[in-house]
Amino acid sequence: MDIKELDKTYIANTYSRFPFVAVSGSGARVTGENGGTCIDLGSGIAVDAFGVCDPEWVAAVEAQLHKIQHFSNLFYTEPQAKLAELLCQRTGMHKVFFCNSGAEANECAIKAARKYSFDKYGAGRHDIVTLQQSFHGRTMATLAATGQDTLHPECFGPYPGGFLYAPANDFDALSALCGETVCAVMLELVQGEGGVNPLAKEYVQKVEDLCHEKDILLLIDEVQTGNGRTGSLYAWQQYHVEPDIMTTAKGLGGGLPLGACLFGEKTANTLIAGTHGSTFGGNPVCCAGALSILSRIDGKLLAEVREKGEYIQSELSGAPGVKSVTGLGLMLGIETEKDARSVAEICLARGVVVLTAKNKVRLLPPLNIAWEDLRQAIQILKGVIAE
Repeated sequence: MDIKELDKTYIANTYSRFPFVAVSGSGARVTGENGGTCIDLGSGIAVDAFGVCDPEWVAAVEAQLHKIQHFSNLFYTEPQAKLAELLCQRTGMHKVFFCNSGAEANECAIKAARKYSFDKYGAGRHDIVTLQQSFHGRTMATLAATGQDTLHPECFGPYPGGFLYAPANDFDALSALCGETVCAVMLELVQGEGGVNPLAKEYVQKVEDLCHEKDILLLIDEVQTGNGRTGSLYAWQQYHVEPDIMTTAKGLGGGLPLGACLFGEKTANTLIAGTHGSTFGGNPVCCAGALSILSRIDGKLLAEVREKGEYIQSELSGAPGVKSVTGLGLMLGIETEKDARSVAEICLARGVVVLTAKNKVRLLPPLNIAWEDLRQAIQILKGVIAE
């Protein structure tokens, strides 16, 4: 059997896969099993921050593999400690918990928010307000936190309680939910899986003020928006707010599974020994790769991310077949007259990988994609949309 047949025979049918077998690649170029090469505008859903097989990342990972690949979190490892230091230095946060994914990072944030409130106020103050069309993960708790009815099928019930949902950008609706039982508000500043929709800055700032007023924690989910994706290291830095707890994953590891939950001054000492843990969280190899990624996301690169995002928006906004373009930096959604899945399939046949989110074509190219590759891919995409 070939790879596609093996997949269909032995792998759970949880993905609607595109007909492409990725074999190798370099940067934004990915080669398939038949030797054809595609320009990748998806980067593994914002994971391959510097593209496929980035040489510096590969060297950092390989060097760590020759030292120690894993050790228990009951002991210390250098890459984990250094990565935590760099994350805190770059964000102003105070402590880090490492895990394996964005969903796990959000689980940690949920637990920590409830513990903070319990420690200070006692039982009964445990609800968390999230937004409609949000997406926070596929574990039971993070699914419950996700504000999309389509992701709450009855077959998975009963879902954990303690989550309330407000419409995005409706401050009055969110404020009305923030009663005496609420301990936290959790936001994605750009709703990725919900359609690549940025929240209004004024709205987010008003939410922060409300949280301060009521001692409600502000949780910012930067799983997809983080690590340079939106043109700042983390999106909240563009919104001029400061989270009490921040989560991130995807691009942090550069292609290896790594998540992180960061705590501000108020929440820094909420989790203590025995209250949370992870066998693989902060794996030395993953952290070595992340150090390589994070240390290279500097002002110059972030300026390029913003410039490339502006280029894509200028090329596609108002173009034939395009209804709208939304997003920040290199996290963009294009609403098209054609079905988004159809656009993605045709683009793939013509050598460009794009993704979808709801009714939109979604673009998440490597942060350092070469201008030549980007221009070529956008012109192909533009042509497909216009047909």
